[in-house]
Amino acid sequence: MSRPAEAVAAFQDRYPEKFSHCYGCGRSNPHGHHLKSFWDGEETVARFTVRPEFSGGVPGHAYGGMVASLLDCHGTASAAAFAYRAAGREMGDGGEFMRFVTASLKVEYLRPTPVGVELEIRGRLESVVGRKVQVSLSLLAGGKPCARGEMLAVQFRE
Repeated sequence: MSRPAEAVAAFQDRYPEKFSHCYGCGRSNPHGHHLKSFWDGEETVARFTVRPEFSGGVPGHAYGGMVASLLDCHGTASAAAFAYRAAGREMGDGGEFMRFVTASLKVEYLRPTPVGVELEIRGRLESVVGRKVQVSLSLLAGGKPCARGEMLAVQFRE
């Protein structure tokens, strides 16, 4: 997986151990996808190649749940990164960790998403208000949009 030169560590690699078990992006889940999200200027980006076993009803294309899960995991990681940036902090700075969970996710499927090719998942900040972060998401294959999403993420409180 290639990543932007400015990135030192993925957002997900900065999560404390107790928050690192997500199937989609957790570094501590040996069976997961290990999605990695990074800064790319003012946006966030992740790259992922869907394996053939995650095919949908049409051979050679990802099933919709996989597409949604990629948007979901990148979205919550992006929400955390945007919240840290808005607070003038750096993720993993030793202060109280801000973990975000999905409150809502709307996905629009624009075209079939191919398996076996590198996908690009992008996040753009819409707003940060208190514990809530609104993120616009897109998933592209070969530069062509396959899906877009709108996420409302909320800071997790124990």
